[in-house]
Amino acid sequence: MREVVIYPGEDKYWIAECPSLPGCISQGKSKEEAIINIKEAIDLYIETLKDDGLQNN
Repeated sequence: MREVVIYPGEDKYWIAECPSLPGCISQGKSKEEAIINIKEAIDLYIETLKDDGLQNN
């Protein structure tokens, strides 16, 4: 489980950021959509780390 920070952005979008994964940021038109999008971004980020041999799990 990872900490996610959600805050209002521009144009009525919500920004979701995972501080423990540098550059792992997403957005959505609602908080719920931002959460769904950041979960996908985290999964893809970790998958990329694994592919690059930088993550064991």
